Amino acid sequence: MSEKQKRVGASRRLRNYFLTGLIIVAPLAITAYLTWTFVGWVDSWVKPYIPTIYNPDNYLPFAVPGFGLLTALFLITVIGFLTANLVGRSIIAFGESLLDRMPLVRSLYKGLKQIFETVLAEQSSSFKQAALIEYPRRGLWSIVFIATDTKGEVNHRLAEQDSISVFLPTTPNPTSGFLLFVPREDVMILDMSVEEAAKMVISAGLVSPDYPKTLPLRKDPKRNHESV
Repeated sequence: MSEKQKRVGASRRLRNYFLTGLIIVAPLAITAYLTWTFVGWVDSWVKPYIPTIYNPDNYLPFAVPGFGLLTALFLITVIGFLTANLVGRSIIAFGESLLDRMPLVRSLYKGLKQIFETVLAEQSSSFKQAALIEYPRRGLWSIVFIATDTKGEVNHRLAEQDSISVFLPTTPNPTSGFLLFVPREDVMILDMSVEEAAKMVISAGLVSPDYPKTLPLRKDPKRNHESV
């Protein structure tokens, strides 16, 4: 082997080592950065409202990261506990009656409350299934998340067809997208989880979950709609 070939081989190995290290380090660094940023953001909101006597930052020569986040989690849990009894429900009802007298605040509060109740309710199946629909035209397929059965006036207007509400995420930011009302028969339910589908959307298809080779490939896009 010539000297030039040895140098090329060594250079290629170094490049592979660097890429392997980057694959390991980059996700860890980004995850740590986002976590630290989130903790700092919550702390900056909560700590100013913590009484001085209970704030450990006033007794230590350094700030305690995450104390505001822990305090927020504790307070949210306590509020949930108090709301579960009669006195707590009465207080919440009184507060909501005050908000009902504020035109703009009332609409914002009720909309946000309905969203959180729908998404976080234990009995809710919202956003627990991923699916495919033909969008933006026939022959092109897009990943969607099953939201819920179509309700309200939209369901009344579309009474001639059994439709469901789906959320079509955008790449690479799946938190933005489109709300679509699609006939149930046009939705192809996927076996992959919502988390796996979200990873696929974020990575623009570069990250795809493994699919068992022993399972038959789906030929008919209109099967398995009973679980929607």
